[in-house]
Amino acid sequence: MEPRATAFAKATASLAKAQRRRARGEGSPRLKIDLNADIGESPSSSTTSNDELLMRSITSGSIACGFHAGDPSLMRATVRLAQRSGVAIGAHPGFADPTGFGRREINADPPKITDMVLYQVGALSAIARAEGLRLQHVKPHGALYNMSVKREDVAEAIARAVASFDEKLMMVGLPGSELLAAAAAHGLRVAPEGFADRAYEPDGSLTPRNLSDAVLTDPGRIADRAVQIARDRQVIARDGSVLTMHVDTICVHGDTPGSAAIAAAVRLGLEKAGVTVAPLVDW
Repeated sequence: MEPRATAFAKATASLAKAQRRRARGEGSPRLKIDLNADIGESPSSSTTSNDELLMRSITSGSIACGFHAGDPSLMRATVRLAQRSGVAIGAHPGFADPTGFGRREINADPPKITDMVLYQVGALSAIARAEGLRLQHVKPHGALYNMSVKREDVAEAIARAVASFDEKLMMVGLPGSELLAAAAAHGLRVAPEGFADRAYEPDGSLTPRNLSDAVLTDPGRIADRAVQIARDRQVIARDGSVLTMHVDTICVHGDTPGSAAIAAAVRLGLEKAGVTVAPLVDW
């Protein structure tokens, strides 16, 4: 197997070549998509080299807000890194469960969820403003994200927090989810999201992470899925069925092994397929 560092170098070199061809007008793009990743989730007090590598390929980053991961210093360092990299930023609020990385369901009352989300979005927004930036979007993390897919009360609590803070923010969530329905009802713009590195169930939900095939790690396979999602509006579920999927942004998880090489392969695959990759705020 090719070393990850070598694979990343080759993918980024090919991506740069493809972008130069695009700049010369060779092969005009037909479609547009945002490529996002969750960032600022390192347990250390500074941004990791992995985030720096990820930001060479992604166009939007969802920054952990100190509850499931991150801390104030890391949030600020990640904002600065995104600014230098030209990456649009959003808040990635989650449950206060760093031990479980925010991926364990917590039975919280809706008012508490609203306060929790408002607190995290407000904190990151203040840091971003101090650095001369504003937030583009909000994307719940982990269990909070998954719960908002089908639970109307959780979705409403999240949407209420975001809309009360800033109606110009976009809400990122699973297509057809209660979260996006609640966000739209509150007057927020919504951005349906697809996952190139996650398996899907026949009902369109994400395969639970406790199953062995829930997370994909092969860059080539993930890139092919990203192109299928962006260009063909389809994805193959775990049972082989074909799901129709209309999304505005595609996620590559920052904590997936080899995520920087995966993101580079996805970006390259999209570019080669004639898809313009740009942050949602530029659409």
